[in-house]
Amino acid sequence: MKNILIGAGVIAVLLGGSIWWSKTMQSQDPEIISQSGLHWHPILKVYIGGEEQKIPANVGIGGQYSSLPMGMSPIHTHDDAVDGIIHLEFGGIVRNGDTTLGKFFDSWGKDINSLGANVVMTVNGVANTELGSYQMNDGDKIELRYE
Repeated sequence: MKNILIGAGVIAVLLGGSIWWSKTMQSQDPEIISQSGLHWHPILKVYIGGEEQKIPANVGIGGQYSSLPMGMSPIHTHDDAVDGIIHLEFGGIVRNGDTTLGKFFDSWGKDINSLGANVVMTVNGVANTELGSYQMNDGDKIELRYE
């Protein structure tokens, strides 16, 4: 009986250890930004020929997104879009590539390269050439200037 209890204890420790190891390795995956979702608000300003273009409310809400939870894309806008606020609201695991500026433009139904020629991008006041592949972060101030 003692050997059975010891064997069961060893199996429990090995099983628990393997579950812990699996979760630890998953959380160290460099492709994963968050294990438990995120709610971020970068700010995007778009200028064409020096004139600011207002981002519309409800980008990524309804229409083709009606079948998604709450009827919206994880990257969308609300009424505060007039201030350039983009909502990134993800549940569960969030990976690199999920939060790119290009994904916002996809939700908007626009091509980031089609708004004009010679686009200049800054993020938090620093020149950036990533355009659509830029990984947005909470509080980022992104400007796109098209000529």
